[in-house]
Amino acid sequence: MKLNKKDLLGIKDISVEEINFILETADSFLEISTREIKKVPTLRGKTIINLFYEASTRTRTSFEIAAKRLSADTINISASTSSVAKGETLIDTARNLEAMNPDIIVIRHSAAGAPHLLASQVKQSIINAGDGAHEHPTQALLDMMTIKEKKGKINGLKIAIIGDIAHSRVARSNIYGLTKMGAQITVAGPATMLPRDIEQMGIKVYDKMQEAITGADVIMMLRIQLEREKQNIFPSLREYSQRFCLNRGNIALAKKDVIVMHPGPINRGVEISPDIADDLTQSVILDQVNKGVAVRMALLFLLAGGHE
Repeated sequence: MKLNKKDLLGIKDISVEEINFILETADSFLEISTREIKKVPTLRGKTIINLFYEASTRTRTSFEIAAKRLSADTINISASTSSVAKGETLIDTARNLEAMNPDIIVIRHSAAGAPHLLASQVKQSIINAGDGAHEHPTQALLDMMTIKEKKGKINGLKIAIIGDIAHSRVARSNIYGLTKMGAQITVAGPATMLPRDIEQMGIKVYDKMQEAITGADVIMMLRIQLEREKQNIFPSLREYSQRFCLNRGNIALAKKDVIVMHPGPINRGVEISPDIADDLTQSVILDQVNKGVAVRMALLFLLAGGHE
């Protein structure tokens, strides 16, 4: 089997079969990260450009590690140290990069749709590493991989997503992916952090966290994205934490074997209490990071023309 796509722009546009194929391929790459020498020659001679217009630790680093473990040449470009700082447009940047003949461009951008624009302008494969509040497909894929490993399945699970839904590209991609895979999704957050049309995505919406997480198999907490908010949409962090912080009191409403997820970075004591974040019997936050490298290795391999 082959991934018959030039780009990976979002979870909304890929099928269940394609999701399963990517996850199975990622699973085959997990073992490489446990070796003493963590490198294979699979993408030797290929060039990957990481073009990041927004700050990132986990996503950018895992894409770089993924490329290097596959022996690809890797170039990292940030907006602050590129010609963007001199006024160069995204299209001009892309066309100049295209002229250097890389194989894959990974882009993170604050504007929704930026990866789609890039994909329409250049012949290279484009991977969306997060565009505005739109999608973050590789995060959703690594989340699905983590859930499948810990729960053995996704179909039939109750998965609660809590927090800043409106500004979260992670939430949007996970809702697309997890509903396709047969999960029941509930969300909760302040009314000002819930999109108006959220119910149309086939999920249940609550204004109280306790209702959303009752009986949940998985609880996914989201970061408050203060950098995307143009005005105060809740009174204070203290009040937010009182209503929407996952702690020992409210987690008891979920199933006893519930797993807790967070895309990072964590605002400790605001979205999740430190004792839960660090409790490895429930928290799989570091497992998510580990799966991120394997998922991104799989995507680089498949978009570079690799077969199963």
